Amino acid sequence: MEQLLEFITIHREMIYFVLLSVFVGVEVIGGVPTVLHTPLMSGANAIHGVVIVGAIYVMLNVDPSNTLALILGFLAVLLGTLNVVGGFVVTDRMLGMFKKK
Repeated sequence: MEQLLEFITIHREMIYFVLLSVFVGVEVIGGVPTVLHTPLMSGANAIHGVVIVGAIYVMLNVDPSNTLALILGFLAVLLGTLNVVGGFVVTDRMLGMFKKK
């Protein structure tokens, strides 16, 4: 617990930046018309593919005793993968709407 409080104290500005980025991202994506969601999903898939590769690279180079970095890396890989797979599923469903029956 003491390590967590020390981490928060040291990286306070970074935590504020991430929280602000989350709120701005929610507002920006929330204002996008439905027609543009498929092209944006393709961009999000590409970005999250890079996030997955970066998270795997960081996890391979982190000290095995640093459990916080390993947990955050695992969550980045997991959530990035879920976003990529979900994006492909949504894109496939949207493209399926235009196929002839």
